[in-house]
Amino acid sequence: MAPPWLMNVIQILTFSVLLMMFMGPPLFGLLLYIKNRRQTQHSLLRGKYWFVGVLRYLIEKIGPEMRFYITDEDNDGRPISRIKFTTIVKAGKYLRTLISFGSKRDFAAAGLFLKNSMFPSLNSELELDNSIILPTKKYHIKHEGLFWRDEEVRDENVRPWFLTDFNAQVVGPDRKHPWKIKGLIGMSGMSYGALGSHAITALSKGIGMAGGAWMNTGEGGLSDYHLTGECDLIFQIGPGLFGVRDREGNLDWDLLRRKAEIRQVRAIELKMGQGAKIRGGHVEGIKVTPEIAAIRGVEPWKNIDSPNRFPMFDDMTGLLAFIAQTQETTGLPVGIKMVVGDNDALDDLCAAMNRTGGGPDFISVDGGEGGTGATYKEMADSLGLPIYCAIVIADNALRKAGLRHKVKLIASGRLHLPDEQAVALGLGADMVAVARAFMITVGCIMTEKCHSNECPVGVATTNQKLQRVLAIDEKKYRAMNYLITCRAALFSLSAAAGLTSPTQFTRRHVVFKDDHNRAINVEELFPYPK
Repeated sequence: MAPPWLMNVIQILTFSVLLMMFMGPPLFGLLLYIKNRRQTQHSLLRGKYWFVGVLRYLIEKIGPEMRFYITDEDNDGRPISRIKFTTIVKAGKYLRTLISFGSKRDFAAAGLFLKNSMFPSLNSELELDNSIILPTKKYHIKHEGLFWRDEEVRDENVRPWFLTDFNAQVVGPDRKHPWKIKGLIGMSGMSYGALGSHAITALSKGIGMAGGAWMNTGEGGLSDYHLTGECDLIFQIGPGLFGVRDREGNLDWDLLRRKAEIRQVRAIELKMGQGAKIRGGHVEGIKVTPEIAAIRGVEPWKNIDSPNRFPMFDDMTGLLAFIAQTQETTGLPVGIKMVVGDNDALDDLCAAMNRTGGGPDFISVDGGEGGTGATYKEMADSLGLPIYCAIVIADNALRKAGLRHKVKLIASGRLHLPDEQAVALGLGADMVAVARAFMITVGCIMTEKCHSNECPVGVATTNQKLQRVLAIDEKKYRAMNYLITCRAALFSLSAAAGLTSPTQFTRRHVVFKDDHNRAINVEELFPYPK
């Protein structure tokens, strides 16, 4: 029998719990009522129906999650629908995009489709390099119930799905150090600072393990975390010159030369514009740790706002001179990142290139639907054309000027899945860059808190406590698996179209269907310029 003092303690605890159960909610409601009556910011909370106001703000707070998981249809969510989100996750976890029963695409809506062939290519006819085997890990579902899923991680050997040497993309063949790449998909610019060190490290390692791909540093400079995975790097320089600036904020050419000598840095990209923000980049001061400040050459814990453009030039002549100096200084291919605004967006650039004989080795075209960690709604919604029409405009401009053979086109902007990537290649892109899909592979659940430094899954935060939930050694395999799944699917789509490599997609392999069920080949809709 329990001693009397223990019985007393149990009785007191039991009484306290019962008291809180019955008295806690009314007491909390009374305190909430008093607090709301005394505030002056929200009229509804001060009035007779203050409780309705509380419910309103509660629903407002959890609204995005409720819509994504409950009310939105599979294809309705923006910027990434639930079905695309789950497809990316499954590619990373299970190395497959297998579905049952049928597609959930709205086939009555207007859209672009890939043209299938009556005589598809056999796997043995594909021009690919699968000569090596890569070790990875994937999840296997042992049992899935209503309230839990029992999974285990298994070792797996996969093929890399590389391009052959003949089909490999060569950027800047005339440079001292040309860049040869055997894959068509890489990571678009995401800076250390916008993402945390755990996310950058996991992505670098995953992309490096897959091989044949690249990682764009974003405009925040080159960190040690970018170098951990032994993957090819595009070193992006934005108007703020972060990572290559001196104490006065001017470009330090010697520092740029030293960065370019790092073995993994294969190309330089000048960020002229970004789809989600036609302005300089922004990072909240709460994310600017002393380490990030040192990498960027700024003060810690203060907001970072880049200029809208590079301060050292304001016309095409100045731009091409700066590109030429960067090419000469580094010996690397140099490209620009831009947003297409109209049909004539590249004409002045092409004219200047023909006039001077110089110009970028590649152009990264970012669609207006591209993502970012922080921007303004009016810019994200209305500035810059979407990626598919932007690709056609850029491709046509280079062809008209006779420059298409000199310049590679990299397309980015919601090209998360292989069929979207194949359409982009068909419209004129040489390669595809992806950002948000790679974020999802390392744990992003789209809480839209990237700017706040409060990302609950440790992806878009520099807070060390929040980053602990992101397990690098687990997430790196997801990034690797997603990349390999996409490459394998591109070859499968190529075979279905009667091709032997995804590098062979052209406009004749893409068909547009309008909302009246009329179909037209994209080569007829957008004929190649003569």
